[in-house]
Amino acid sequence: MKGFSGKIIRVNLTTRKITFEQPGEKFFRKYIGGRGIIAYYLLKEIPKDTDPLGEENTLVFTASVLTGVPVPGFGRHSVGAKSPLTGLYGESESGGFWGPELKFAGYESIIVQGKASSPVYLWIHNDTIEIKDASHLWGKETGETFDILERELENKRIRSLIIGPAGENLVRIAGIAHDLTHYHGRTGMGAVMGSKNLKAVVVRGTNKLEFEDLPKLKELARFFARNFHSNADNNGQNNHGTSDYYFGAQAAGSLPTRNFTSGHFKELTYSADELHGELKIKSDGCYACPVRCKQVFQAEKPYRIDPKFGGPEFETLAAFGSLCGVSDMYAGPKAH
Repeated sequence: MKGFSGKIIRVNLTTRKITFEQPGEKFFRKYIGGRGIIAYYLLKEIPKDTDPLGEENTLVFTASVLTGVPVPGFGRHSVGAKSPLTGLYGESESGGFWGPELKFAGYESIIVQGKASSPVYLWIHNDTIEIKDASHLWGKETGETFDILERELENKRIRSLIIGPAGENLVRIAGIAHDLTHYHGRTGMGAVMGSKNLKAVVVRGTNKLEFEDLPKLKELARFFARNFHSNADNNGQNNHGTSDYYFGAQAAGSLPTRNFTSGHFKELTYSADELHGELKIKSDGCYACPVRCKQVFQAEKPYRIDPKFGGPEFETLAAFGSLCGVSDMYAGPKAH
């Protein structure tokens, strides 16, 4: 198989030992990546009564055999562990660039075990893998942490997964910020990182993946770029991102409203065009995808909205807006 190295990094934070595994092509054909690999390792390695916030929990960061293929939709990766929120299988996905960057560094997955005696972050730069001190980062929010890591590692092209104070303090819903504009927001994976004193996982890869038929892949990518506008859903996401669903759900009577007691938020008086016309400054996106559904917002009044954090998704507009009965057009993007 081409397009993957088959190499997995195993990090024991307790002993500070880093080892490598290559389970073979048969393994990757069976489990492929993402949730398959996470489920395999969690079922194999975590004892039945493991505390999700204890040292015995295993934390898996993983791409798939297709991650890094230069075609839309193949930029995703997953993070999984026993969930502190449910006590069951926990996994959260993200798009963006971290997954392809891990592949370009030469690895498929990272398995993290144990707990560091003090705050650390993991730095992966091709063949260089280091457990680095993060005491100076502990307690800082994600934006400041990201800026410090760029300066410290002297690299503006790093890709990062970072927790903030919520993860450090083991808040069971804590997420993981990926380059500040993408998020692992489900099942409390940020709290698992915090329980291991792991502030961040930072990757930079400069290797190239090999493919059996790269011209054909490029042809598929060009076809998608030429034709995605003819698909109503993709065209809407290109214009407004997933916030389009906020207004679509309102029209359909299925918008989560006032703690799910209603499907219609009568106080919602602005449109998607008004929201984006007022706050959007540009569109951003994920690896190899021309849809560019990540909207970047900026404002100074009535609240300062910093563009380094991107812009709201459907989930954050609904969670901070209609679910709480908040109709202020600026409040949802600010809370995001």
